[in-house]
Amino acid sequence: MAAMNSTRSSYSGTAKLFHWSVAILVLVTAPIGLIMADRGRADIWNALTNNLYSTHKLIGLVVLALMLARLAYRLSAGAPPADSSLSPAQKAVSEVVHWLLYVLLILVALGGWLGTSYYGALNAFGIQIPALFGVAKNEDMAKMIFVYHAIGGIAIIGLVGLHIAGAMFHLVVKRDGVFYRMWPGGGGR
Repeated sequence: MAAMNSTRSSYSGTAKLFHWSVAILVLVTAPIGLIMADRGRADIWNALTNNLYSTHKLIGLVVLALMLARLAYRLSAGAPPADSSLSPAQKAVSEVVHWLLYVLLILVALGGWLGTSYYGALNAFGIQIPALFGVAKNEDMAKMIFVYHAIGGIAIIGLVGLHIAGAMFHLVVKRDGVFYRMWPGGGGR
């Protein structure tokens, strides 16, 4: 069980670094994923499409590594207690959204890697990515996995939108300091 530090109101610098690194990568790779998939459906296979796929694959692997490290850090270092200004319902929604993001970011990244492994498209800008679980090429399985990968990606976009809306609510409407708990250099209340 994680050691909870009840004396701090702000997340640690390490937690903030993980949060903002993943946030930036997700905000970059989500539109890349949507654009590349649209180009693939339209049968536009050129250097730009290939570069979009390669970029998406590599960012996905970095997100996976960061999320696994972030999860390990969260489980070992804990997190500050919820702000006292939050209602029980707000605390519950916050916890659910955060843990769903953790789970989906890891599972969607793994799904992308697994689908890519089954598809056999394991090269990204000349970097050879190992096949996950040593799977053999199976394009039908890859297509099925990519459907779930896309659904998970859309769910992540929705949860990120909800997360940002919550942060903006605390920053602009409530002005209660909750936003600054994760803001670089911010210390909460």
